[in-house]
Amino acid sequence: GPGQRPVGRGVALPAGPDLRHFLRAAAARQSGPTQELPPEPDSTPEAPKVYLETYGCQMNVNDTEIAWAILQKNGYARTKELDESNSWTAQFCWLPREKAEQAIWNRLQHLKALKARRPQARARLRIGILGCMAERLKEEILHREKLVDVVAGPDAYRDLPRLLAVAESGQQAANVLLSLDETYADILPVQTSAGGTTAFVSIMRGCDNMCSYCIVPFTRGRERSRPIASILQEVRMLSDQGVKEVTLLGQNVNSFRDLSEVQFQSVAAPGLSRGFSTVYKAKPGGLRFSHLLDQVSRIDPEMRIRFTSPHPKDFPDEASVLQLIQERHNICKQLHLPAQSGSTRVLEAMRRGYTREAYLELVHHVRDSIPGVSLSSDFITGFCGETEEDHQQTVSLLREVRYNIGFLFAYSMRQKTRAHHRLQDDVPTDVKKRRLEQLIATFREEAVRANAALVGQAQLVLVEGPSKRSASELCGRNDGNIKVIFPDAELEDAAECRAPGRAQPGDYVMVKVTSASSQTLRGVPLCRTTLSRAAASH
Repeated sequence: GPGQRPVGRGVALPAGPDLRHFLRAAAARQSGPTQELPPEPDSTPEAPKVYLETYGCQMNVNDTEIAWAILQKNGYARTKELDESNSWTAQFCWLPREKAEQAIWNRLQHLKALKARRPQARARLRIGILGCMAERLKEEILHREKLVDVVAGPDAYRDLPRLLAVAESGQQAANVLLSLDETYADILPVQTSAGGTTAFVSIMRGCDNMCSYCIVPFTRGRERSRPIASILQEVRMLSDQGVKEVTLLGQNVNSFRDLSEVQFQSVAAPGLSRGFSTVYKAKPGGLRFSHLLDQVSRIDPEMRIRFTSPHPKDFPDEASVLQLIQERHNICKQLHLPAQSGSTRVLEAMRRGYTREAYLELVHHVRDSIPGVSLSSDFITGFCGETEEDHQQTVSLLREVRYNIGFLFAYSMRQKTRAHHRLQDDVPTDVKKRRLEQLIATFREEAVRANAALVGQAQLVLVEGPSKRSASELCGRNDGNIKVIFPDAELEDAAECRAPGRAQPGDYVMVKVTSASSQTLRGVPLCRTTLSRAAASH
C-alpha cells in the first residue's frame, strides 16, 4: 500500500531441451513417488532456468524470495540473462498505483516482441505474472492480447511447478485462490541479494482493517500470522549469514497473533490505543507482537531490528512494544505511524478508525515513551470528497508532528475497494497534483528542521556500501533509518580488536553529523565500533 518504497527485480522460466522429459519430471514432482521411468538414450536435460524481476513494495521482494525457494527446490536454476537459451520469463508484479501498473503492461508488450523474435529452434519464451496484480487482474492479464502464460496469486506459489508444466504444454495456467491459513512458514526464503547487510522477514500475510481506499484485503486476503518458531529460525539463519539488520515485515505487524501454540489460544485480546476503533471484533488468543519482538531482539545483540508497517490503533497505552523499543539497544528507535490524512472527516471516510486528535495524542505518547524517536508516515492526498480545508489540516499535521521520513501520494482509486463501490473520486487530477506538491514541500521543510537537530551529534551508522554519487564516500543508515553519507577513510577500531582500516558493508561506524537535508545526513567518521559497545557508551 502507500508508503512502501519501490524496489526493483522478477522471474523467468525455461523449458529444458527435451519437452517430454520436462513434463514427466514436473508431473512426478506434483504427484509424489511414481514408477521409475527408464532413462532416454543420450538425454541429459539441463535444469529449466528462471529469470526474476520484481516491481512494487518490499513485500513483493520477499514473495519473490519465497517463490524462488519453491522453484529452486523443484529443480530450477536461475539466470541473470533474460535472453539466455532455454529460458522462460515470468514477472513478479504486485503494484499499488496506476502509473506503475502501466509500466508493467509496457514491459509485457516488450516481452511479447522478444517472444515473437525468438528462433523456432530455441525453447519458446513463457511469461508469467505473480502476486497481487495477478490476483486482481486475472481475467485481463490472461486475455489481453494473450501476453501471459502463467498467472499465480500471492497464496499460490506452491502450485508454481504444476502451473509451469501446464504452460509448457501450450496452455495458459492460473491459480489466484486466496487462503485463510497460508503463511509459507516452512519455506525459508532464498535471499536474492546475496551478501547483503540487511534483510526483510515476513511475519504475517493479509490484512483485516478494510480501509476504504485499500486493495490489500482483496489481493492478499485475510490476516494470518506465521508461527513464532519459524520466524526465529529464519532470523537465526540470517544472523549466521552475517546479516546486520532485519526488518519484520507485514501489512499490519503490530496486530500479529500466533495461534500455533495451544496453551495461548485463550489469552484475552489486547486493548486498542486510546481513541481508536476497528471494523472487526477484538481477537482473543495467541502470542502477540510484543512477544515476537522480545524473542527476535534476543537472537543477536549485534543485529538491528526494525518492523513495518504497524497500524496506529495497535499501540495501546500500556504497550510493551514501546517499552521494548526504549529498553533494547538493538531495536531501532524508529516508528512508522501512517496517518494518511490530517482531517478527521477524511479519516472517517477512509475508515481509519481514529480522529486527528487521537492520532496526535498517540504521537505525544510515543515521544514521551521513546525519547529521540524518529517518526515516518504515509499520506494520501485528494481522497474522495477531500476539500481544501481538509487538505490544509493535513498540511498542519505535517508541520505539527515534523516527521523525519515521509511517503506521500495522490489518491488513485482501485477496483474492488469500498471507496470504488461507495464513494466518488471527485478531486480533479490537477488539484491532486497541486496538493501533493504542497504536502511534499511542507514535509521537506519540516524534515530539514527535524534532521538539523542531529547536526553536531554522533550517530551510529550501519554501512551499506559506497555512495551512489561518489566512490570516495560510504553510505549507511542511522538508528532512525535516515541515510548518512561520510568519507571512506582509514578508521580506528573503538574496541581496539582490529587494526585500523576502511569500513566495509556490515560494519558499524560512529559518524559526527556536520550537515542535514530533508532526506540525508552528512558527517565525518570517528571510528568503527559495535552495536553493543555504542549502546554501552551512550
